[in-house]
Amino acid sequence: MAYVFDGHSDILCHVAKHRAAGETRIFQNYHAQRLAEGNIGAMIAAVWIERDYVQEPTERMLEILGYASQEFRENQDVLGIIKKADDLKALRDAGKTAILWGMEGLSGLKGRTVFLEALYDLGVRHAMLTWNEENEFAVGAGDTQGIYGLKPAGIAAVHLMEKLGMIVDVSHASEKTFYGIVETATKPLLASHSNAYALCPAKRNLKDEQIKIIASTGGVIGMNAWPAFIDEKTPSAEKLADHVDYMVNLVGIDHVGCGFDFCDFLDENALSFAEPGQVSTKDLEDATKVRNFTDILKRRGYDEEALEKIMYKNMERLLYKTL
Repeated sequence: MAYVFDGHSDILCHVAKHRAAGETRIFQNYHAQRLAEGNIGAMIAAVWIERDYVQEPTERMLEILGYASQEFRENQDVLGIIKKADDLKALRDAGKTAILWGMEGLSGLKGRTVFLEALYDLGVRHAMLTWNEENEFAVGAGDTQGIYGLKPAGIAAVHLMEKLGMIVDVSHASEKTFYGIVETATKPLLASHSNAYALCPAKRNLKDEQIKIIASTGGVIGMNAWPAFIDEKTPSAEKLADHVDYMVNLVGIDHVGCGFDFCDFLDENALSFAEPGQVSTKDLEDATKVRNFTDILKRRGYDEEALEKIMYKNMERLLYKTL
C-alpha cells in the first residue's frame, strides 16, 4: 500500500502553541517520525479555533494562519502544500508529506464570505462552515434545537468555494445545515471525520440517509478514531473497522476514507470539551498505530485494491474532482 491520506488533523493548533513559545520546525521535531511510522503521507491540516478562543475567533484564526505559514516555509524540505490536484503526486514523488490546508469552521471570518478569496490565495483548499458552534454561516453539530441550518452567508460561501476550487466539508455541520449544503452544492462532498450513527449515536456521526447522499455526490467519508464517535463503551480499532464494514455495505468501497482526528498531541485546554478519560482509542491511540487498523481490515478480507481506496485513492479522486 502506497501511503495513507489522513482526512483530518489538528496539527496546526500544536504548531501554533509551540511557535508562540519560540520553537521552530514543529513538524519535523514532533510529528514527522510519528507520521512515517503510520505511513501517513498526506493530510488535511485544518485551522481549528479551540474553545479558549471562541470569543475572539478572528484573532486566533489569523494567529494560526500566520504560524502555519511560517511552519510551511521552514519545512519545505520535508512537506509541501497541495494547491492543485497534481501537487499531491509531485510531493509524494519527492518524498514529502503533502498538506491540504483546511479550515475547521469559518467563525473567524465573521460572515465575510469574500475573505475566502484571501484564504484561497494563501493556499487554503478546504473548509467546514462551522465547528460545533453556530456562527454567521451556519449551525454546527452542537445544535440542540434543529430550527436553523445553513444561512445566506453560508450559501454564498459554498458557491464561492466551489467556484474557487475548494472542498466543502460537512463534518461538524448540524443535520439541518447538512441538508442545506446538499441543496446548495454541486460538487462531491467530504465528511472528513465522521462515523456511522447507526453504530454509535453521537451527534457528529452520520445517519444512513446522509451517508447515501454523500456517496451520491461522489464524495468521501473519513473514518474518525476519536473514541466517542466509535463506541459508547469500548472504543477500539476493531470497532472502527465495524464502521468501515457498515459504510462499505451501505454505499460501497469508493466512498470510505480516513479522517483519524488524532488528538494525542493536544493539551488539556484544547481538549476541554472531551469527557474525562475518553481521549484515545484502543490500538489506535495515535498516528504510529495506523498499521494496526489496516491489519484489521486485511484480516477482514479487504484486498490490496480495497485498502488502497480506503487509505488514499478515494481521497485522491475527490481532490481531482474538486481542486
